[in-house]
Amino acid sequence: MKIIAIAAAAVAVVFLGVIGWMTLGGQGDDKYAQCRSSTVAGELGGPFELVNGAGETVTDKDVITEPTLIYFGYTYCPDVCPLDVDRNAAAVEIMEERGQSVTPVFISIDPKRDTPDVVGEFAEVMHPRMIGLTGTPEQVKAASQAYRTYYKAHPDVDGEYLVDHSTFSYLVMPDEGFVEYFRREVPPQELADKIGCFVDNV
Repeated sequence: MKIIAIAAAAVAVVFLGVIGWMTLGGQGDDKYAQCRSSTVAGELGGPFELVNGAGETVTDKDVITEPTLIYFGYTYCPDVCPLDVDRNAAAVEIMEERGQSVTPVFISIDPKRDTPDVVGEFAEVMHPRMIGLTGTPEQVKAASQAYRTYYKAHPDVDGEYLVDHSTFSYLVMPDEGFVEYFRREVPPQELADKIGCFVDNV
């Protein structure tokens, strides 16, 4: 009986050890585990081909060369987009003061009006290192679908219309892809802190 008890105890120890290894090991595989505050089911992000402010066709590999903060919006947006993009730019500036470099990217979901020149000028005004991107309707749709963003234009009235769209910002790492998204309610300082955690753990 004593041998059976010892054997049972040994099996229990091994079992608990395996469970512990699986639990902690799973977390250990994620170098950003302590930085994450959201969860996403399934894949998010991916390759895209768009047009920059100089009229050049670029891919995600050309654009995402360091930690990159991506926002989908449009330059004619009367309120939400300018505020969100300015928040992102402010967070990037805070990080620059800390010696951390993040590229802010603006992807237009209104290719009809947002020509390369328009997105280029908009991005330059918002932040000197911001990259503005647009493209054909098909290119923009593909990029939007990769990040699971939503947008829908209202009926055109004398050339004027609004575009409903989602307002998340996405942190993407070169060679790794999407790692986190942020809601628009997060203020610049907090956003800089959150992104900084990922940058410090690259």
